[in-house]
Amino acid sequence: MTQQLLVRYDSFDRAAFDGDAENRSNAGVSLLQLWRGDGSHWALFGINDADKARDWLDKTAALGHGPSEHHFLETA
Repeated sequence: MTQQLLVRYDSFDRAAFDGDAENRSNAGVSLLQLWRGDGSHWALFGINDADKARDWLDKTAALGHGPSEHHFLETA
């Protein structure tokens, strides 16, 4: 099964998001799709390791530019 991570950003800083690309890559998190609508941005990521992805989420939250909510998903 493929694991993915869906996140919502209420406050989105494109420069910070782009600057975090290497950290995402090191955590095995790769951007699949980015949407915006209704004042929020949504991103769908492919993940290789859920624990590393959780660590990345914790670090981005501590730095103040993490997502407002997130959901781990698996293909059905």
